[in-house]
Amino acid sequence: MSTETPRRTFAIISHPDAGKTTLTEKVLLLGGGIRSAGTVKGKKSGKFATSDWMDIEKQRGISVTSSVMQLLYDNKQINILDTPGHQDFSEDTYRTLTAVDTAVMVIDSVKGIEAQTLKLFKVCRMRGIPILTFINKLDREGKEPLDLLAEIEEVLEMETFPMNWPIGTGKRLKGIYSIPDETVEMYNEDHDRIIKPYKDVTTLEDYERENLEGEISLLEEAGNEFTIEKVRNGSLTPVFFGSALSNFGVQSFLDQFVKLAAEPQARKASGDFIPPSSPHFSGFVFKIQANMNPNHRDRIAFLRVCSGSFERGMEVTLSRSGKKMKLNQSHSFFASDRETVEKALPGDIVGLYDSGNFEVGDTIVGGGPKIQYEEMPQFPPEKFAKVTAKNAMKHKQYHKGMEQLVQEGTIQLYKTPYFEDYIIGAVGELQFQVFEYRMKHEYKVDIEFIHMTHELARWVTKGKITDQMTDSRKMLVHDQQGRSVLLFENEFALRWFQDKNPDISLSTGWEILE
Repeated sequence: MSTETPRRTFAIISHPDAGKTTLTEKVLLLGGGIRSAGTVKGKKSGKFATSDWMDIEKQRGISVTSSVMQLLYDNKQINILDTPGHQDFSEDTYRTLTAVDTAVMVIDSVKGIEAQTLKLFKVCRMRGIPILTFINKLDREGKEPLDLLAEIEEVLEMETFPMNWPIGTGKRLKGIYSIPDETVEMYNEDHDRIIKPYKDVTTLEDYERENLEGEISLLEEAGNEFTIEKVRNGSLTPVFFGSALSNFGVQSFLDQFVKLAAEPQARKASGDFIPPSSPHFSGFVFKIQANMNPNHRDRIAFLRVCSGSFERGMEVTLSRSGKKMKLNQSHSFFASDRETVEKALPGDIVGLYDSGNFEVGDTIVGGGPKIQYEEMPQFPPEKFAKVTAKNAMKHKQYHKGMEQLVQEGTIQLYKTPYFEDYIIGAVGELQFQVFEYRMKHEYKVDIEFIHMTHELARWVTKGKITDQMTDSRKMLVHDQQGRSVLLFENEFALRWFQDKNPDISLSTGWEILE
């Protein structure tokens, strides 16, 4: 791909099963990135979603890890950061959202806004990321389109502007009307893309025309004013209707996406905003993934390029330590396939071979002042377990695997005072299963869990915790940075502690998730 092509870097946010993986595939298909789509529905044929590459993902039909995909469309290079759709993997998803300029929110037309979508939306709002909305599964019997718009406006407190409008839904679906150019994309069972001027469509009943024209008139009179400024500042979301599985409305969405999505933005570092046009190269590591190739024990740091240009072999400085290094091994990714990257521009994601130098959140600079991009937020886990290796002779592999998976952000690690027992924290149960799977298959270590009853983690920001303040319902541990963290069994135990110890200040680590 041309290094001078404009970039559009985005991620898709959704609740599990809303259609994120299917939409990703169809977008890749349209951009020539893949030749055939192996949807999650087609598991029996042995075909799998291109973005799902870990064995456990293929078994479950979900996206567990974040991968990066690229395609060229309408003279724009589109970088798609695939995010885990399963609610148990929200922490990795949150981190990935730090590296994008736009988000696409997929909403199931049958279910509307679901819990995970709301959480991810809050992350985007906190980071000021513009959002485009794709309302999926239009070919199923779902909520009324006007009700879905009202739900977005009420629940997300965000204005909507429909770019197209369905003519019927479910079994009555005839097509979608494009509001900007007054054409209709006709729906048919063969999934052929047929577009006609609205005035030339002869297959609509009189009542269908009346309903459509009445709703369009209502939208024009009572709808919101569209400006690109409102889209870019996150106060308005353009809304598209379609069906990813039927590939209906996806190309219309993609055609508009390349016009509406934000180009790479200036990012805050060391108190200043660094524009992409800055001549000095800079970027930050938002993810570390070990063992992407089972045949080679490797570890890749995913770098978002923020300013200047990256060139393979260039000398850079790691801001955290001041260490200088040459970046000779750099890759772009298409799921687990990779190719060497010679040059990358702001908005691009580069995979750097890592022998243990990088941590999530690291800033890398090439020339110019030593800066540090904003710290990655801390996400409070909700499940905890004490963990040990079943075979004490595997002590070395156990600690290596634990260290690498914690650095990747697969799991959070805490230690008890005095004895330094290992306690791992996760957002959901499946995170434990992936941790166990990877320890067994990548590090050859069988581990044992003792699940704990604690559900809440609170960082101690003021005051000192004494042994008299803790018991089985409230436990003191230390995180990776050595900070004091209290684990509580439930909200009642937390409130009781706060009432008894008003001088102790506690934080969730990231208040927006509460």
